[in-house]
Amino acid sequence: MNRTPSTSRRRLLQGGLAAAAVGGFPALSRAQAGRLRVGFVSPQSGPLGIFGEADGWVLDRVRQASGGQVEAGGKRYALEFIVKDTQSNPVRAAAVAKELINADRVDLVLSTSTPETVNPVADACEAAGVPALSTTAPWEAFYFGRGAKPGQPSPFKWAHHFCFGVGNFATLYADQWSKVPTNKKVGMLLPADADGNAIRGLLIPALQKAGFTVVDAGPYQNGVADFSAQIQTFRREGVEIFNTFPFPPDFAVFWRQAAQRGLARQLKIVQLAKAGLFSAEMEALGPLGRGLHAGAYWHPAFPFASPSTGLSSRELATRWEAERGKGWTQQIGATASLFDAALAALRATDAPGDRAALAASLGRLKAETTVGTVDFTAGPVPQCATTGLVGVQWMPAPAGAKNRMEPVIVANADNPRVPLQGTMTAYQLP
Repeated sequence: MNRTPSTSRRRLLQGGLAAAAVGGFPALSRAQAGRLRVGFVSPQSGPLGIFGEADGWVLDRVRQASGGQVEAGGKRYALEFIVKDTQSNPVRAAAVAKELINADRVDLVLSTSTPETVNPVADACEAAGVPALSTTAPWEAFYFGRGAKPGQPSPFKWAHHFCFGVGNFATLYADQWSKVPTNKKVGMLLPADADGNAIRGLLIPALQKAGFTVVDAGPYQNGVADFSAQIQTFRREGVEIFNTFPFPPDFAVFWRQAAQRGLARQLKIVQLAKAGLFSAEMEALGPLGRGLHAGAYWHPAFPFASPSTGLSSRELATRWEAERGKGWTQQIGATASLFDAALAALRATDAPGDRAALAASLGRLKAETTVGTVDFTAGPVPQCATTGLVGVQWMPAPAGAKNRMEPVIVANADNPRVPLQGTMTAYQLP
């Protein structure tokens, strides 16, 4: 007589536990047991792997500084990080994000380094209702590249992003390009991807408004092996400034062809973004890399510290070089800033295991990081915050440096708190 009610109660209990396991009962969570899980996604191999070279090292510094714990809402939580490599593949980026959400049951997902990483991760988190935070991709590529429309309400709730944007590039370039006399004709080489589309639609009009004549060579596919048509266009139009946003390996192919076909000798400013960020790229180009121009989103000279690692910008670079025997890279500071912002958001949340509460904390976050202040209350759009850029020129490093080439800060109109280190010169083909 009592077996049926007992069985029913057992099934109800089992069903309730299953529902809690998939988020059906928000009150039953790992956070209540005193543990928070944070997923971290970045390209640690493949053509974008240079961005992720130092990510594991930075995370080790965060673990060391935090002691594997974080305090939020008056309670101390154990902090567990789960790392995934996208292998530079957007499809895999989405897949590993779903693994973190569905299998690892993370409370927060962090991602970094180019739209090919952060956009698919953000989309997966948005679909699942999981808070996400990302950096190192122009905010327009993140926001508009995922379907938001200018002037319309944000379609997003869960994924947040901080980085430079087109406005930062426009300010940087107007300043940096004024430091060398040119005919103000700019050749733009932009890929057919989220970065290229955002830059084409927004930066080109801004440059034209600033008085530059822009020659757009048209979209190309990442991985293309022949840039003859684009080089011919730039030579015919007489451009003296060149600007591009390619995958790093693609720029190396283009630039060697540009030198062989006479374009490099015509140019006075060679301005890189997405490529031209790492010493290894410049060293691989040999003499062709000396004097190239770029923007930097982090540099050891930045007067900012990283709360999540307990290190200043200079100390981050020095520790990396001492422990790894390699020269510093920009992504060290950028990745540190992602953990700075993430831990600040967790600490500011009364219930970090409550996804809605954590997403709301991200939306009102204002925190100091190793790239400067990250302020989501200032916009420019919901879920996005901006950080600054400085202009650099790649030059031979001083004797004894780990890198053979280092970026010298030559322009700071977009980030005036960062001191200048040198005077910009025109590019000269060796």
